[in-house]
Amino acid sequence: MIVAIANQKGGVGKTTTAINLSAACAMRGKKVLLVDLDPQSNSSISFIEPERVNGGAYELLTETERPWIDFIYETKVENLKIVPSKINLAKLEAKLLADFDAVFKLRDRIEQIKHEYDLIFLDTPPTLGLLTVNALVAATYVLIPIQSSYFALEGTDDLLETIDKVRSRPNPELRLLGVLITLYDRRTTLSKDVEGQIRSVFGEKAFKTVISRSVRLEESPAHRETIFTYAPESSGAREYKELCEEFLGRISEEVKNKNA
Repeated sequence: MIVAIANQKGGVGKTTTAINLSAACAMRGKKVLLVDLDPQSNSSISFIEPERVNGGAYELLTETERPWIDFIYETKVENLKIVPSKINLAKLEAKLLADFDAVFKLRDRIEQIKHEYDLIFLDTPPTLGLLTVNALVAATYVLIPIQSSYFALEGTDDLLETIDKVRSRPNPELRLLGVLITLYDRRTTLSKDVEGQIRSVFGEKAFKTVISRSVRLEESPAHRETIFTYAPESSGAREYKELCEEFLGRISEEVKNKNA
């Protein structure tokens, strides 16, 4: 199962979700691979030291004859591995500009190893460029984090339109798994109003679990830890565990419906 975590807006908790949801699934015994497709490398930095990275997502997509083993790194979380990124990933679009099959690069690579993992998470950059499109073409499902702020739904139409375009031709199997409300402030009326707006737009596609604004969640990547080891008793740890249960339940239901 391949899940792209996408939103072209920055600062919505996308990478925080990629880090902690992948770790939570691994802690549940799932074999998980996290692929960092963001040149900012925030997912990568959370798990491994940059000096350890001798090859990552850029080389994976441009040096297609090299084996996957060159790009997969162990993390401190059992069952969780990562394909890291570096700033050179920002050059990918220019590198593949004239390549007819540019949008299929990641899909073709993942085909080689997807049977080795229960879940593959794709952490995308905050744009709708080639890297995000590659993730959507390769994915089975897309998960959209949306911040509970005044401009929460701004730009979401563009992302949904891109998903529809990907479904129309390169990946007709792509499905929206759910929308996750993040950076939620339970003290404010605004957050509650925005939550209601998001749920009215997306209905049952909105996860019941809501991720609250948390200093601990913001601090943990700087210590190269997930929220589960950095602050295991925090609200962030509890909420991402709850999200993991809901996420796995949805995946199970999707598989059941597909096989029915």
